[in-house]
Amino acid sequence: MHHLAILDKKRKLLQKIISGEKSIESRWYKLKKTPYGVIKAGDTIYFKDSGEPVAVKASVEKVLFFSDITKEKYKDIIGKYAEKICLQNRNSEDYVKQKYNYVTLIFIKDVQEITPFEINKKGYGLMTAWITVENIEKLKKKD
Repeated sequence: MHHLAILDKKRKLLQKIISGEKSIESRWYKLKKTPYGVIKAGDTIYFKDSGEPVAVKASVEKVLFFSDITKEKYKDIIGKYAEKICLQNRNSEDYVKQKYNYVTLIFIKDVQEITPFEINKKGYGLMTAWITVENIEKLKKKD
């Protein structure tokens, strides 16, 4: 399975993935949606900054899923994984107030910069930040 992760360009997360500073991609949702329960070890994630072409890919080493996030469970996740997620500058109280119900932690390995390519998100929603497809070729823009 292939996944496309669209990152917040302002936070420079793609550069942190490339440098190895960020080795866990995380997704925090109020409602259950992909990649929760879908992504698995051995899958491939393609990364792009918002408004930019896809430029990096990585393999999924392992995945942890959390649900029914309590304040204690949130603090435990942050305590164990914040540095590798690159959340160290986040105010944890702000995150707790958001009341996330589903958290996916994706441990990545074999990060590679690739020849950049554009995608077509038509049909996936303008604000979509994660897309799961059988093959990334489905998302590549046709010339």
